[in-house]
Amino acid sequence: MAKVGRRTVLLGGLAALASRPGWAAGWSPSRTVTVVVPYPAGGGTDVLARILGREIAPGLGQNVVVENAPGASGAVGSRRVARSEPDGHTLVVSTNQTHATNISLLKDGGGYDPVRDFTVLGGLADLQHLVVVRKDLPARNVAELLELARGTAARLTCASTGIGSASHLAMELFKAKTGVELVHVPYRGAAPLLQDMIGGRVDLAFATVPTVLGQVRGGELRALAVASPNPSPQLPGIPVLAQEGVAGVEADAWIAAFGPAGVAAPIRDRYAELLREALGRAEVRAAIDAQGALPNWREPDVFAAFQREDIRRWAEIIRAANVSAE
Repeated sequence: MAKVGRRTVLLGGLAALASRPGWAAGWSPSRTVTVVVPYPAGGGTDVLARILGREIAPGLGQNVVVENAPGASGAVGSRRVARSEPDGHTLVVSTNQTHATNISLLKDGGGYDPVRDFTVLGGLADLQHLVVVRKDLPARNVAELLELARGTAARLTCASTGIGSASHLAMELFKAKTGVELVHVPYRGAAPLLQDMIGGRVDLAFATVPTVLGQVRGGELRALAVASPNPSPQLPGIPVLAQEGVAGVEADAWIAAFGPAGVAAPIRDRYAELLREALGRAEVRAAIDAQGALPNWREPDVFAAFQREDIRRWAEIIRAANVSAE
């Protein structure tokens, strides 16, 4: 792997190709493939893109370059890919923020349409949200948290990674389903949020498992529940919210791969094949799991239908809570 500035080149030479039977089947790119990540380097989406870029490079027969293009809640990098040629040489690995909620949160949807301007290549992974509280908050479960929230004269504070972020929207969904009032405290990213939660300056948060896994395991934060239909494999002792009497707060974030609109079916199918194979490998799944994400391959057509429904669902929540991004 060779690094050039904020670009990571994932090499896919002939020696690597020879180790994978059937690598030449289907379409192949004629030059280096660029995978845009519309977030800073080092985050969960970036890490997943680099893992999968390394895995699919041999099958493509070309180098895969991962480029970070953050800004405007992921809209900068997403617009770049939306405006690129649909020849299979430029992709984006992105999230429900860029491809489900921005359209309802940002002016003009951030300058792109998450459905019309892209071709789905497949769903890759999910990120579960945890209800986490500061370690000295007198609430050991969700029932106690709700009792505390309803009985506290000074309302509990709830942190998020920013106005309109997935953690903010999960909080709004929780409020709508429980009727509790919480004081929203938005931060610019996970690092300052964690600092203030560990320091006891904010009461609770809805945070993805990768964001707080180390702190929960280390006892610096307490996880009360998973805002998901499924338990967390990384934290198997934590109940889901429905088990705690709060139904309808399923707020899994997701990561998926897209090309620009107009990508031909053979190109789409080739990427889907390679990504499906990569996510089926035990070592790849283990690497993703270690980051706190859940590998979850979904075929392009299946994911496209899911994405449209997710856009509709979050649009309703955003409207009801009167949320608009900064």
